[in-house]
Amino acid sequence: MYLANIITLGRLLSVPVIVWLIIDGSMLPAFALFVAAGISDAVDGFLARRFDQRSELGGYLDPLADKALLVGVYVTLGHVGHLPAWLVILVVFRDVLIIGGAVLLYMFTDELRMAPLTISKVNTAMQIVLAAVALGVIGLGLDDRGATAALVYAVGATTALSGAAYIMQWSRHVALTGGGRK
Repeated sequence: MYLANIITLGRLLSVPVIVWLIIDGSMLPAFALFVAAGISDAVDGFLARRFDQRSELGGYLDPLADKALLVGVYVTLGHVGHLPAWLVILVVFRDVLIIGGAVLLYMFTDELRMAPLTISKVNTAMQIVLAAVALGVIGLGLDDRGATAALVYAVGATTALSGAAYIMQWSRHVALTGGGRK
């Protein structure tokens, strides 16, 4: 197993710890571990590219770790009242939509090409920033001067746009392939 995959696995295993820290009200350690997990995402990607450590396992493990981290943090922050329920539902629903859409696309076309759309990359970045800001503001006891609220709406908008963009892309693809298996 490559070092990049071990780092990714560590990020995945950090998710239940971060969730527990948030539930426990230990926001500063949760913030620190979330930031460390984010840094590990950059490090494992760098190692995989720089030292040719790309693998099929890493191709599945990395997005799984990213999704588990963000969904875990969003659901938990929503549960303890630090993010609005409508946003948590939207973020989780979009991820379920993407996974379900990919499975359906594969069932109908025998293809499973999952290249993230630009709006999806923007959305993921916004989700990460909001989670980090929310954890940091609470953990450090800062006055965010409305930044968290503004980020909530920005994440809501990019999440909705990203989900709609995937639906449109899949619809076009199915229409072009005739909607059935070849």
